[in-house]
Amino acid sequence: MGRAIRGLLILVLILGLAGGGAFLYARQVYESPGPLAEPRNLVVPRGGTEAIGAALQGAGIVADARAFLVAATVTRGEGPLRAGEFAFPAGGSLRDVLEVLRTARPVQRRLTIPEGLTARQMVALIDRAEGLTGETPPVDEGDLLPETYTYQWGDTRAAIVRRAEAAMAEALREAWAGRAGDLPIASPREALVLASIVERETGVAAERPRVASVFVNRLRRGMPLQSDPTVAYAAADGAVLERALTRADLDRDHPFNTYRNRGLPPGPIASPGKEALRAVTRPDATDFLYFVADGTGGHAFSRTLDEHNRNVARWREVERGRAAPATNPAPPTPATAR
Repeated sequence: MGRAIRGLLILVLILGLAGGGAFLYARQVYESPGPLAEPRNLVVPRGGTEAIGAALQGAGIVADARAFLVAATVTRGEGPLRAGEFAFPAGGSLRDVLEVLRTARPVQRRLTIPEGLTARQMVALIDRAEGLTGETPPVDEGDLLPETYTYQWGDTRAAIVRRAEAAMAEALREAWAGRAGDLPIASPREALVLASIVERETGVAAERPRVASVFVNRLRRGMPLQSDPTVAYAAADGAVLERALTRADLDRDHPFNTYRNRGLPPGPIASPGKEALRAVTRPDATDFLYFVADGTGGHAFSRTLDEHNRNVARWREVERGRAAPATNPAPPTPATAR
């Protein structure tokens, strides 16, 4: 520290100061609070100390780029200055600013990929992530694990995709390794497909193993899954359907239409999270074959078609009640298995 403060006497000369107070002035310049009123993040550029000083002054983090240049030069033995995004404290002195540039951890940004998004939606999310560089590589449906990923300014989109692909592969491996016996799914790939359907059928975490049990029971009996989200995926050709399903959608001859085709569709319809993967590999032990929205955000489950039809009638009453006020239209009907 003594060497740094003694060296700051050079600053005094640059600023045209002299006399017995020079040392005290240099120390004051080095240690006095800076002009920044509130904490601020700044992407510090590459290009040398002068470029960094100009960026800091332009952002209001230091008062004088010349003073910063001298302080950085005199204290260069304490380490190089790094480029990247850093968080600077309010009122940070030259000493504080230099310490941030030499020792602080770069700002950790976060990209959250929610469960149940399609590959196209995930690519759009990664494309929009601020601070990432490069193009997003092609992504197949179900390849990326919904999760929150940290990154630093300047990281590549390809790196995020590789991490999310590796995370999905590991989550699927763990779920498959802990699977229950006698499941009517024969491979991790089939588990991924079924988990994507479960993910799209319910956003209630506690329901996922029960929803999975309905589809597992249907697969065991050779019944069609009759999952509305698969029909919506088919109707939108892999995009997001922005309208209600129609009878024509249900009747459409398409590999993903689980009303017309028995068994699993040929691929996932979205990216499931870890809980959905666990749900389909360790479903609840039930004899439920049907479920429908119950009006509270969850679903009513039933064993027989008669019971299911009564639940459907109750749900339709809820829909009608919500749709009654013209200024308060009902939300889209949640997908159901019939």
